[in-house]
Amino acid sequence: MKRLLSCFFCCAISLAATCQTYLPPVFGADTTLFRKDIMTRTYITPKRIVWTSGDDCVQDAHFLLRPNTGQADIFGSNMCRFVTGGKGMASLILDFGRELHGGLKLVFSSCQPLATPQVRLRFGESLSETCSELKTSSPAAEAGSLSKQELKENSATNDHAVRDMVMTVPFYGQMEVGSTGYRFVRIDMLTPGMTAYLKEATAVFRYKDIPYKGSFRCSDDRLNEIWQTGAYTVHLNMQEYIWDGIKRDRLIWLGDMHPETSTINAVFGDDSSFYASMDLAVKQYPLPAWLNGMSAYSMWYLIIQHDWYMHNGNIDFLRKHADYITGLVDQVDARVDKEGNDNLGGGRFLDWPSNQNEQGVWSGYRALLVWAMRDAQYLCRVLGDEAHASKAADIEARLRLKVKEPNNLKQAAALMAIAGLMDPAKACGNYVSVGGPKGFSTFYGYYMLEALAMDGRYAEAMDIISKFWGGMLDMGATTFWEDFDLEWTKNAARIDEFVPEGKDDIHGCFGAYCYLGFRHSLCHGWASGPTAWMSNHVLGVEILEPGCAKVRVTPHLGNLQWAEGTYPTPKGQIYIRHEKSSDGKVRSTVKAPKGVKVVK
Repeated sequence: MKRLLSCFFCCAISLAATCQTYLPPVFGADTTLFRKDIMTRTYITPKRIVWTSGDDCVQDAHFLLRPNTGQADIFGSNMCRFVTGGKGMASLILDFGRELHGGLKLVFSSCQPLATPQVRLRFGESLSETCSELKTSSPAAEAGSLSKQELKENSATNDHAVRDMVMTVPFYGQMEVGSTGYRFVRIDMLTPGMTAYLKEATAVFRYKDIPYKGSFRCSDDRLNEIWQTGAYTVHLNMQEYIWDGIKRDRLIWLGDMHPETSTINAVFGDDSSFYASMDLAVKQYPLPAWLNGMSAYSMWYLIIQHDWYMHNGNIDFLRKHADYITGLVDQVDARVDKEGNDNLGGGRFLDWPSNQNEQGVWSGYRALLVWAMRDAQYLCRVLGDEAHASKAADIEARLRLKVKEPNNLKQAAALMAIAGLMDPAKACGNYVSVGGPKGFSTFYGYYMLEALAMDGRYAEAMDIISKFWGGMLDMGATTFWEDFDLEWTKNAARIDEFVPEGKDDIHGCFGAYCYLGFRHSLCHGWASGPTAWMSNHVLGVEILEPGCAKVRVTPHLGNLQWAEGTYPTPKGQIYIRHEKSSDGKVRSTVKAPKGVKVVK
């Protein structure tokens, strides 16, 4: 499994970019109805058999752990046998070792009697989810009133991706089914009086076949694993468009996308999924609509456009979106009065965990507006539109007339520091640093880390990364989650274990809002912030001119002894190594490609 993953993660050239599509001549020259699949398919053998319903019902399951041919066979040797002869349901659970996106391929040989049996498949991001039962009523309506056990029993869904299904399977044949995020699969043979020979049950892994141009290693193996896990989390969500999650939400959410695009810039560099996502978003929500129906997410659009342009320097794409960018500035201008009061509509939203802190959300939202207008000024100047740049500057000035304290909300304090509405030392000393990882969230944790960096608290930030994001790893995570709280772990079992009596199910027993119980996504791109943060702050890459034409490299090792890695630019990768000498000084080696100027 490890060798297989490293093979396609390290490949240098995307097949989609190099392979021409040849359609059969019978289709003629008209290709208007065709849309090429940019994703790659790879078959992965299960890593372990977690559980079977007993030797009488499931025999020789170990044969499913052997790589095979994918071709059906009329003979029944060296195959797993499902026997439903009145001795109970024949069932097993497979573990593929890590979170994947895709489906399952089943290859059956003979069935006795010769008939097509029915099976039930349940995909799960956790072991418990594969054993859950669907409910027709949504627990969202009862949020806050359900016990942990009731939440676990009522939260499994087929929302966004069908993960629990009953189907007829062939004999002497094969079939592929499913499109979701999962690590575990449960197979139940439902037809009574049947012996079915299952030759193979392999994951159909669908991923974007692109190289990891960015890399990161340091003297702390836990931070190395966190960097890689964040990169992999985003990689799974880099479909044709950039998704939030591969089980839920399989949608383009512009606000949630900023940590993902930051990670893409640090790991993959320029990628088509960005352009496809931004183009589709503005098409789905033309002005005067707010992106995703939320004014805050239209602000994130401006911030994302700024950061992507600085990294990749694609002026043609920026010009393509010029009317939308200036239109947004006009729209905000009409909704912020001379006294600085805003009435944008579309809801004041930061992230779900902060939602109940009304004053804190107000302060953070205002900081987000200031940040967005600051970036809008730059974008408009790049586009040669000084009038809209001045308008954005005037909006920013009006917004700064009214500033409120963040009401102990770390999310708000972090945004206020980034927007220049609060001194970073105050933001961190009074709010962000209080209680360490307590109050961190998987989405806005990225901006809390950014605030800590602004105050020079690099060692503290890395300690929080190790505790908070590392806490998910301790629970068996192979990708980062939609939401997480270290308090959940105190009496919880890992996601790759059955939950013992008296323990909490960390997947099924927690969550709120849109991520109740098993509906909770365990692969959410917005949680990848530490990957971008470590590349930008530990390796110390700061982009000074568009397209990485000029960058500053400043090491921030904290308590680390060394760190090294690569950082992608449109001109190629920058190689960086920082190492502490015995005298405590940091010595750096930086090798940049032609066309990239590095300053200290």
